[in-house]
Amino acid sequence: MNTDTNPQPTKATLHLLCGKIASGKSTLSERLSASAGTIIVSEDRWLAALYANQMQSVSDYVQCSAKLREAMKPHLVSLLKAGVSVVLDFPANTLANREWMMGIITASGADNRLHYLRVSDEVCKARLRARNAEGSHDFSATDKQFELITSYFREPGAEEGFHVIEYS
Repeated sequence: MNTDTNPQPTKATLHLLCGKIASGKSTLSERLSASAGTIIVSEDRWLAALYANQMQSVSDYVQCSAKLREAMKPHLVSLLKAGVSVVLDFPANTLANREWMMGIITASGADNRLHYLRVSDEVCKARLRARNAEGSHDFSATDKQFELITSYFREPGAEEGFHVIEYS
């Protein structure tokens, strides 16, 4: 007979998304969050709710995103320690962002999956233009902004310590 009224939570997984703008990260995150015991935390939704009027440029995004990451880290660690898996729909597109994400993994002891969407610039731009025309996304980006943001993109490397799942 098990008399333990406070069982250990299952080991949670932090799902991370790496891919250029309009590569399908948010679409995949919705699919991943359908698993039992899994929630999604979307950077775009939080930024739109907290800072929409303050984000007029890429540098504004960088500043607002940094504030959001700082505020979210302890919350994410707590969720993962409690056994809740998290789909972190924040771009894992730079070394600095992935280092922040690895800090969450280390602090929480969670498993990780880095979902890398390898999609060409041409396909991403076509999707971006369609998304902009639909008005279905919290933010829109021009081709010029796509190029600027993509210039910071770095593919994940094995030395970073993530469990990478690649989509082509």
